Amino acid sequence: MSQDLRDWVRTLEKAGELVRVGARVDPHLEITEIADRVTKAGGPALLFSDPGGKAHPLLINQFGSERRIGMALGGESLDAIGARVQDLLDLQPPQGVVAKVRALGKLRELASFRPRMVREGPCQEVWLDEPDLDRLPILTCWPGDGGPFITLPLVFSKDPRTGVRNCGMYRIQKLDRRTAIMHWQIHKDGAAHLRDSEGRVPVAVALGTDPASTYSASAPLPPHLDEMIFAGFLRGRSVEMVRCRTVDLEVPASAEIVLEGYVDATDLRPEGPFGDHTGFYTPVDDYPAFHLTGMSMRKDAIYATTVVGKPPMEDFWLGKATERIFLPIIRMTVPDLVDMNLPLEGVFHNCALVSVRKRYPGHAKKLMNAIWGLGLLSLTRCVVVVDADVDVQDVSEVAFHAFSNVDVGRDMLVTEGPVDALDHAAPYFAYGSKVGFDATRKWPGEGVVRPWPDELRMSDEVRERVDRRWREYGLRPKGRSPRR
Repeated sequence: MSQDLRDWVRTLEKAGELVRVGARVDPHLEITEIADRVTKAGGPALLFSDPGGKAHPLLINQFGSERRIGMALGGESLDAIGARVQDLLDLQPPQGVVAKVRALGKLRELASFRPRMVREGPCQEVWLDEPDLDRLPILTCWPGDGGPFITLPLVFSKDPRTGVRNCGMYRIQKLDRRTAIMHWQIHKDGAAHLRDSEGRVPVAVALGTDPASTYSASAPLPPHLDEMIFAGFLRGRSVEMVRCRTVDLEVPASAEIVLEGYVDATDLRPEGPFGDHTGFYTPVDDYPAFHLTGMSMRKDAIYATTVVGKPPMEDFWLGKATERIFLPIIRMTVPDLVDMNLPLEGVFHNCALVSVRKRYPGHAKKLMNAIWGLGLLSLTRCVVVVDADVDVQDVSEVAFHAFSNVDVGRDMLVTEGPVDALDHAAPYFAYGSKVGFDATRKWPGEGVVRPWPDELRMSDEVRERVDRRWREYGLRPKGRSPRR
């Protein structure tokens, strides 16, 4: 595992997954257009050495492919990482001596990944007496954006009641050299910290960390699990943390750049518009100001960033990692859930395709309601449920069964509740309607008055015979046999 961003850059370059761009490019729109084309073509990470004449090189698209997100998280398959996470977090009340010993071992393993405090770190090699955001090549991504935005930050804050640390990833709009706006949406932990405070929350922002730490800031972890512990688990080694100089917070010692300051609930500023991962502009709304009290960095610091917009973009692969890694945890709560796909066209919160191991009439609708009760999955606008033998990763196959099996009057479930704050189609802010479709084969007791037809499938014996004899036929290509 890469232990800092520079090690990660070397790893990407050695694997042929990074291209250095020496030409001067403009952080105002031009880098976005380049990165958008490269990402959608499945291209490499990009390291711009001269972003608009700024002193700091700019890294983008580091997670922008299935191969790179796998490399970032240790080289294992995402499903294998998910199995490790499930084993670690499955801390049910132990029954019997053996179970108690195993649970104790899990707790010790988890404790071994606690962040390790160090007295000084590379992130404080250079200390600026006057914080200056103008030094950084902060991107203005889209023509209608309200200004430059920091898009890949690790934002550290503490619960003012418990002192428990949180690390989230929230965009930050630059206003001037020392002032920005923190996009703390209503459903986010940072916003909760601000609501529970006396008006101010100390904040530290780390830019350019090792890939496991960066990913962990975006992961939907249980409230009791520190993101830096999870990063240590993914890395197989504790994250070294160093204390900030002007606020009572800690940040990864190997970060490239650190911004220190506070967020003020009484100082609301109009934030946006922002070209978002939905593919549309998020309109202007009031969010709290972030006032800088300190700024430090490594020598020759690298500025890490990303661009969001119409999928597929780099953030799609971060979302796909979350889908695969946390699916086993969801199954612990919903054991009859077989698989899940958050397709890129659904931009994370608009659509979930799920398969169910159906056991009784109405089971598909029960699964819909379960999803709408699970953390941020509760914001999903549309849920499509298919049978266990349907591959939800094949959107065409799901569409075939949905278009074939759904009778709207019988199989559609409409409900109301919280939706994503970025859902512009909702009639109200963060509140609207959601729909589920039962695309499973219908059983007696589910409103079926005619026999349900069998789906066309070739016999296994014939399929295997054709596989064996394909070369005899002289046909190319071999073709993909339909699913059994």
